[in-house]
Amino acid sequence: MKENIITVIGSINYDIIFKQKRFAQKGETITADTVSFAGGGKGANQAVQCAKLGAVTYLVGAIGNDNFGEVLLLNLKRFGVNVDNIMIGELNTGIGVVNALEDGTLVSTISTGANYTINKRNIDDIEHLLERSKIVILQMEIPTDVVEYAILKAHEHGCFIILNAAPAKNISGFALSKVNCFVVNELEASFYSGETITDLETANKYCERLFVKVKDLVIITLGENGSVVYDGKQKLHVPAKKVNAIESTGAGDSYLGAFAYKLLTDCKYSEAAEFAALAGAFTVTNVGAQDSMPTLKELLH
Repeated sequence: MKENIITVIGSINYDIIFKQKRFAQKGETITADTVSFAGGGKGANQAVQCAKLGAVTYLVGAIGNDNFGEVLLLNLKRFGVNVDNIMIGELNTGIGVVNALEDGTLVSTISTGANYTINKRNIDDIEHLLERSKIVILQMEIPTDVVEYAILKAHEHGCFIILNAAPAKNISGFALSKVNCFVVNELEASFYSGETITDLETANKYCERLFVKVKDLVIITLGENGSVVYDGKQKLHVPAKKVNAIESTGAGDSYLGAFAYKLLTDCKYSEAAEFAALAGAFTVTNVGAQDSMPTLKELLH
């Protein structure tokens, strides 16, 4: 029996965020203006956004037996995420180092750590959860064979599967064909389509190349240029909301989490995308992904 449950299977990282005026050149050391610390990892971020909006959200992932993992677990609980299926791995907790400029531009480096201890047996262990979940969300920050296996298991149990194919990696065409909603940014869309996608025009031109790989829907996020949503019939451009961007960490995860939340209400894809754009815009107005993500009350205010 399906319930209004979202299960997120993915990465959990401890983020260290440097705010600076410019990126360092090769061989150069520069001084950051500020440093902050926050929960991160695409899986954890997307789960937090779902939970902050009010969805019953389970996160399946792994942390290390260290202080970083302990802090992250407490934060996830504070945001309302169910952490019963988070394993304690043998490796260190995943760590992300983010260098963010004043205009919100950023680059990141990640140490996968415990995220890569997740295996197929862990997916078998949550079959009871997949049976109950309406929506399953995955990304590409855990082993690819586990992502593929989880897609097939979720498909067997009739879940609506959202794959945020980030970072871009080769994935089985058979597994991809079971994905209901495929979400990528410009770089990832370029990788999977074999074409250069940099703006609204090229996203509209090549989104069909992505759509033929999946079941129902393709979303290409374009940062300040909004997103393109294609269901095989209509190409919809959803403009980004104009805000004073402070830092863009987690904006895409906020978009995806809000989109998934809205789908639980059986609304149209277009309505869900509009709501998701609003959430993503809210998130970039503060530092750190999870703390910056909006609650439903904040979005409706």
